[in-house]
Amino acid sequence: MESVIRDLFRACLLGGAVGDALGAPVEFMSRNEILRHFGKDGIRDMVTAYGHIGAITDDTQMTLFTAEGMLRAYVRGATRGICHPPSIIAYAYLRWLHTQNIKHPLHEHCLNGWLIEQKTLFSRRAPGITCVSALQAMRSVGELAKNDSKGCGGVMRVAPIGMLLASQARKQAGSHQTELRQSFDLACEASGITHGHPTGQLAAGAFSAIIFLLLFGIRLPVAIEQTLKLLAQYPDHEETTHAIQHAVHYAATQPNSHDALRQLGEGWIAEESLAISLYCALCATDFESAVILSVNHDGDSDSTGSMTGQLMGVISGYSAIPSRWLEHLELKDILVQIADDLCNAPDWKLNDWNASEEADFYLKRYPGG
Repeated sequence: MESVIRDLFRACLLGGAVGDALGAPVEFMSRNEILRHFGKDGIRDMVTAYGHIGAITDDTQMTLFTAEGMLRAYVRGATRGICHPPSIIAYAYLRWLHTQNIKHPLHEHCLNGWLIEQKTLFSRRAPGITCVSALQAMRSVGELAKNDSKGCGGVMRVAPIGMLLASQARKQAGSHQTELRQSFDLACEASGITHGHPTGQLAAGAFSAIIFLLLFGIRLPVAIEQTLKLLAQYPDHEETTHAIQHAVHYAATQPNSHDALRQLGEGWIAEESLAISLYCALCATDFESAVILSVNHDGDSDSTGSMTGQLMGVISGYSAIPSRWLEHLELKDILVQIADDLCNAPDWKLNDWNASEEADFYLKRYPGG
């Protein structure tokens, strides 16, 4: 069973990166431009972006730093007994900002750990203007964004929150409703570090909650239904709720339709990227068809590709990801390692004097700050 769960964790991050890389070359193309350039079936295989085949974008970069923030928050909580995860995630995003060659007054306090040593991450991949500007404006760690943006940059990066909380919940008895709500709330807070609009934050909460539920083997339609009930308890939920409901409606009435995708939007804003990703996953017969559908549309193809890949990774598993897409995928080994750490963290012996070597390894890998 543990190997099956690990497979799903890997498939979630690798699937997201595959969708991101497939969508990267067409991110700023209309559907008509995609068809003119790649033929009547659109883009179906990876082509060169950012200088090589399989290149990821800021979506996968920020997903990795969200994962690192979650793991460092877990280590801090486990070893010190107190932690404010949004602040730890904010520090992680400042490390990402450093990889974009942008200096910040708070960098002297946070440039450590394993992930920032990966030089491949030091590359600008069309980073979101809102993410960059909000982080540049941050003057104290954990400070929420002062903008009114609901861009998709706040939702495309939060899957690791649902992943780690699901991993922790699996070690405990009970209904896991507390951890589900934590997954929702923390994703909202993580999104709020850069995106100030409540819809952007609630869409992130909904996506994290759906990932959490899928990792417990709950079917996507049921996971959506449970998430809608949770979402309805929050003020200002209407835009996100309607977007999800429209995705479900069109998946039932107009499956695999580019006309339906146009009705859902272009994915540049949070609730649209969530709706498009859910629609593609609901319509899918397999991983490949879902991701291809998610990138061949007008709009933010790398973000919708990334989110669809994450959903389908958890639903379908690692073996469903086409090997031809994994072959040249950038950061593949790093993604596997982070996925394994998200899966295994609750089993780390961080306070066991008889396993001090293991504790020292993870404390160095994910310093609790």
